[in-house]
Amino acid sequence: MLTEEFLRPVDLKKRSDIHYARKIWHMSAVFTMFLGYIFMPPALSMTVLVVAWVLFVPFDFLRHKYPALNDWAIHAFKPIMRQSEIKKLAGTTYLLTGVLIVDVIFPRPVVALTLLFLAFADPIASYFGILYGKDKIFGHKSMQGFMAAFFVCTGLTFLFLLYHNYLIDRIVIVSLFAGLVGAFAELIPIGKLDDNLTLPLMSATGLTILFYFFGFFAVVG
Repeated sequence: MLTEEFLRPVDLKKRSDIHYARKIWHMSAVFTMFLGYIFMPPALSMTVLVVAWVLFVPFDFLRHKYPALNDWAIHAFKPIMRQSEIKKLAGTTYLLTGVLIVDVIFPRPVVALTLLFLAFADPIASYFGILYGKDKIFGHKSMQGFMAAFFVCTGLTFLFLLYHNYLIDRIVIVSLFAGLVGAFAELIPIGKLDDNLTLPLMSATGLTILFYFFGFFAVVG
């Protein structure tokens, strides 16, 4: 059997590293999910998401039971893996689970905007937090990362509403509040849960409440 030392590559990135490959992978993969969600029929996009979950999540659990499988996974996904994921579930497991839950529970416009938040707010906030995050708020989360997430989520909401011609008379105030929803979802930890799970769940919940308050669902039917 492979030893634990052999299963610990020394060149894997840590959370405190910028890890450009992981950020590019995260943004491109989730944005592709967003495009699929927008352009595919709902039943087909849900089927694709379920298939992705079934293919990846059980594998992620199994690799921790079988060292040889874990070793293969570490080397296969080395460019985008973190050191902490050698012994823990991968962020992709939490991401797919969070997106699947959101897709089942929430209205389609909320899911679409949540996917945009997940694609761009988290990696960009992390980037600014690592480089400029001097003022810590929660653990490794900083005010600088929070502000980056706020501006990204505000801009994404504004463009999303503008493109679909939703709430144009209230677009600025709704976008600002949505920016706060996304920023707080990225910032606030929930126990030891991975933010790839908590960010979509908190964002979708906050956006649903916000849109209901501003009459969004009455407008879109």
